[in-house]
Amino acid sequence: MPTSKNAPALKRIAYQGEPGANSHLACTEAFPDFEPVPYPTFEDALAAVKSGDVGCAMIPIENSVAGRVADIHHLLPNAGLYITGEHFLRVHHQLMAKPGATLDSIKRVMSHTQALGQCRNTLRKLGIKAIPEADTAGSARMVSESNDLSVGALASRLAAGIYGLNILMSDVEDEAHNTTRFVILACEPDDAEPEDGPVMTTFFFRVRNVPAALYKALGGFATNGVNMTKLESYQTEGTFNATMFFADIEGHPVDRKVQLALEELSFFSTELKLLGTYLASPYRAEAAARAQPDPTKIR
Repeated sequence: MPTSKNAPALKRIAYQGEPGANSHLACTEAFPDFEPVPYPTFEDALAAVKSGDVGCAMIPIENSVAGRVADIHHLLPNAGLYITGEHFLRVHHQLMAKPGATLDSIKRVMSHTQALGQCRNTLRKLGIKAIPEADTAGSARMVSESNDLSVGALASRLAAGIYGLNILMSDVEDEAHNTTRFVILACEPDDAEPEDGPVMTTFFFRVRNVPAALYKALGGFATNGVNMTKLESYQTEGTFNATMFFADIEGHPVDRKVQLALEELSFFSTELKLLGTYLASPYRAEAAARAQPDPTKIR
């Protein structure tokens, strides 16, 4: 279920891709009573929220195998939307093709760049060439419309059913932990309360262009004991010195320690924008527990 405090009144949720995409699956998992609405690009999905056509959007932001999703960090700062929750989707990729095709006949496979990256070792072992396309479900549709039995797609089991394809090999992702993190975006902030439970706060910032600015800007999080779970940099404005940072921290801005850390960050930054404070997904605690070493195996 979604980790936002209150679900949007308009029970329509946007996602990028075509029916059967992993983003579609994330929508149905988190909001089973919402109508998932597909859009061709991330920009279109975000614009649909802004215009009021949908109540919120489910947008992938990073994957445990392939890393961050391209373009999202550039889109979020200026989208005029707020993060109201997060959802983690365990991703399974199926190698599928038209009826009549076999593993031996498949020479090329189409899918989204992220999906291809998450299955690169399997594809290499099979000797199959990867062909990047706009999204996973769209690739399945393209295969279904083709008469070429040498081409397949990496997509979800839902997509195979929608487009009438046979699954030639199941769960071909390289890593068992293959998980995508999505954020739920809405027009209005819906910040969790400090007493609601463990919360995450997401923000963008740009440090001053002076020596040791990043070190000094982040010092407040260390000295105040605030855990930063994510920090990524990316270039803006076509230069190599205008660096923006995207960060997640554990805690609520009203917490004294978080307040002090953000004040110190602001002092050494030219820009600071909070995108939302929301309940931490239960997946975080579950993943942390699994990562703990087995004391019986420690020597």
